Amino acid sequence: MTAKKRVNTALFYAVAIALAVLAMVPFLWMIATSFKSRGALMSIPIEWLPKEPTWDAYIKVFSKFPFARTIANSLFISVSYTAITLFSASLAAFAFAKIRFFGGRLLLSVYLAMMMIPTQVTMIPLFVIMNKLGLTDTYASVIMPSIFRPFAVFLLVQQMRTIPNDFLDAARIDGAGIFQVYRKIALPLCIPSLATLSITTFMESWNDYLWPLLMLSDKNKMTLPIALSTLNGQYNTEYNVLMAGSLISMIPIIIIYVIAQKQFKNGMMAGGIKG
Repeated sequence: MTAKKRVNTALFYAVAIALAVLAMVPFLWMIATSFKSRGALMSIPIEWLPKEPTWDAYIKVFSKFPFARTIANSLFISVSYTAITLFSASLAAFAFAKIRFFGGRLLLSVYLAMMMIPTQVTMIPLFVIMNKLGLTDTYASVIMPSIFRPFAVFLLVQQMRTIPNDFLDAARIDGAGIFQVYRKIALPLCIPSLATLSITTFMESWNDYLWPLLMLSDKNKMTLPIALSTLNGQYNTEYNVLMAGSLISMIPIIIIYVIAQKQFKNGMMAGGIKG
């Protein structure tokens, strides 16, 4: 390696490390703030590291409202939302990618065109539908929109188009039905994309604020983002408690990503392959 390449490589890593440290500053500040006492929040000069760390904020966040219940609500909604999305989107993607039927390409184009419609535009019609069905203030009203996810179908269609038709034909020759081919051949070969979709869908549902706010009025059913918003008062905000609650809300997503990061990376690469 020439001296010029070594310098360029060293500069590249130096800039990358600097950007990584810069990106971590807000996260580290959240951690430090969550361990501060209320009086230390506005102290001058600023305490970048708390002089007297305390767990008071973490204790208080569980005493202000049923925080454990909101975590359970968010977990139930997010897991259900993700499972239904994976099931419905994989079925639709398998049909569009591997089953020939009249108008299939046109229907897929129309289906994917729905991605261009902002979510905010569909909220009023969805609210009216849920109200007519008597599903407002129920978990079902928050979970049911997961049945129709154009982006999820788009991602899985790209992956399923890369599956050789010979695999599917061999299974049919052995007597497998269409659902057996889907379950035993197509799904196992789409695990990277399914892992990517599951992580992104779980994160989207876990962090969703507006739709649960519109649908759920019962405090015992509220999700974590709604609960955290109640900590941000109009005249007074306890930032240490807010940071403690926000850090707790990040734990499930971090755990899921750490476990499935390899599949997530492979899925992102596979999803970019043109079918």
